[in-house]
Amino acid sequence: QVQLVESGGGLVQPGGSLRLSCAAHGITSDIYAMSWYRRAPGKERELVARITTPGGRTDYADSVKGRFTISTDYAKNTVYLQMNSLKPEDTAVYYCNAIRRTTNYWGQGTQVTVSA
Repeated sequence: QVQLVESGGGLVQPGGSLRLSCAAHGITSDIYAMSWYRRAPGKERELVARITTPGGRTDYADSVKGRFTISTDYAKNTVYLQMNSLKPEDTAVYYCNAIRRTTNYWGQGTQVTVSA
């Protein structure tokens, strides 16, 4: 089992920055990818960013390329999402995801609100 604990959400003004963190606990061996998803009100859940572990290959949604950066600290089993130049349309609940072998694990979600 893998438990994912997210932190770092909150309220920020347009143009501001936030960093989300997701710490993986439990059996973390054989996790080969960690991702951030988001779900905005009235919309489907979408993939925001993914990083392979190990290897560090990254993929981003077109809507966040150049503004968001996903990274990992392998020693801490933690993945980060640095979000810059935030826009109101980035408002959503952000979820951490880990894939270990054939199983998807999810965090509880953290709210990000971008508003003046």
